Amino acid sequence: MTTATEPLPEGRRQWRFRPPPGATELLIVRHGESMPRHPDVPVAMLDGQEDPDLDPRGHDEAARVGRRLAAAGVSAVYVSPLRRTAQTAAPLLQHTGLRARVLDELREVRLGDWEGGGWRHEEADRVIAAERWDVIPGAESNESLHGRVRAALGALATAHPDQRVAVFTHGGVIGAALHLATGSRPFAFVGAANGSVNHLVVLGEHWVLRRYNDTSHLSTDLDDPPDGDRP
Repeated sequence: MTTATEPLPEGRRQWRFRPPPGATELLIVRHGESMPRHPDVPVAMLDGQEDPDLDPRGHDEAARVGRRLAAAGVSAVYVSPLRRTAQTAAPLLQHTGLRARVLDELREVRLGDWEGGGWRHEEADRVIAAERWDVIPGAESNESLHGRVRAALGALATAHPDQRVAVFTHGGVIGAALHLATGSRPFAFVGAANGSVNHLVVLGEHWVLRRYNDTSHLSTDLDDPPDGDRP
């Protein structure tokens, strides 16, 4: 028994997560909001995929991401070939002086007949029910998507042990990555917000999800747009 004047014995503190030696922390960011589609305006394309610019709201989200990650100790930045990821990464590059590296495997899911404005609501319902993109004619299969995402993030981890890496990519890729990390249903993590930060710790085949859809750097009016504000 101790008295009020005696020091308390040192107790066992709760364990706190630390990345194991050699692990890589991937800060996976979804690009900011893209320019809206207009039926009478052709959609910019790159290698068969839609390639819109960010809209003003998306540039604001990018600026907030840049400020959020500027002091996060990021050692490298990767983007997909699609311009909205490079535009979202630009403020962080300005803060840090880093240069983005383009990784083709980070591109968005290929959506077949939907590319270029072919969205069909009846097919969208079937995609969600089946949790497969290739319900859309010509779209990429889950197997193809998961294979390239696993290979891409595994290669980044191998190239950057004991570092933090910012990865600017797309909602479908984020959903696939977090499915692979957790063993969840395929679409459990589809729906990350524009400008959100998602955090994976990768060491070999061991992937740990530390954060999903973190939008604390975005204001409430950006996180929760009114009905009809987005497609």
